[in-house]
Amino acid sequence: MKQQTNFGDLPQKYCAYNRAKIVVLPAPFDATSTWLKGADKGPAAIIEASANMETYDIETDSEVYKQGIFTDKPIKEKKSPEKMVAELKARTIKHIKNKKYVVTLGGEHSVSIASLQAHIESFKNVSVLQLDAHADLRQAYHGSKNNHACVMARAREIAPVVQVGIRSGAIEEARLMKKDNVFLAQDICGNNKWFDKCLKKLTKNVYLTIDLDAFDPAILPSTGTPEPGGLGWYQTLSFLKKLMKQKNVVGFDVVELCPNPKNRASDFLAAKLVYKLLSYRFCLK
Repeated sequence: MKQQTNFGDLPQKYCAYNRAKIVVLPAPFDATSTWLKGADKGPAAIIEASANMETYDIETDSEVYKQGIFTDKPIKEKKSPEKMVAELKARTIKHIKNKKYVVTLGGEHSVSIASLQAHIESFKNVSVLQLDAHADLRQAYHGSKNNHACVMARAREIAPVVQVGIRSGAIEEARLMKKDNVFLAQDICGNNKWFDKCLKKLTKNVYLTIDLDAFDPAILPSTGTPEPGGLGWYQTLSFLKKLMKQKNVVGFDVVELCPNPKNRASDFLAAKLVYKLLSYRFCLK
């Protein structure tokens, strides 16, 4: 079977670079993950699943693919997190300069370091919103400052950070957390009272990073470090829709899918999430 390389399996006129407003940038990197391996296969699995989506979004009564979605070639670096960050950051900045809206598909969460740096350097007054089970605030891990466990430590060096869905972290990370900017899963699951408080902590321009283990493993089990007690589908969409209405989300990434060939539901959820976010970003009325 031919490998799917075009997000959404779109007709050529909707995926040509010169007319596309959106670029999907695959980053199949998985060199620093510490438990289940396979996140490097995540981008291809998301793109394959996306070919089986309906391209009409019922909620927004829209077909966002008509904005044009170009799928770039995957980044090449497989071993060095530092070299990966350099390659992915340069590619992202190039697309932003060409007036494209960049969506990065991971790969492990370390790819977000490159993407958020590129967006923060390209736009003014950007804050970072993280949906994740894990704090990711280690200053370094296994000898690298660009490890997947260090993503938000790197982000906090250059921008304000708000964290949502957190339910796991080392004791040193707990001491580093800015408690007013952290919305723990135990406090927010099952209610929407926190939406406005969270959004008020963000600047007008926002970079969004979504580690798929933010979701409860009951609906998304295929990730490298699943944690019980995560976010639900409709609650998350309600929050992200409100985010897109109130803020200028300059770009986003979806990372940490670890595909299971015997259960493709997680792949499809990730693809659908990307498409929903694009529908909110470009088609909300």
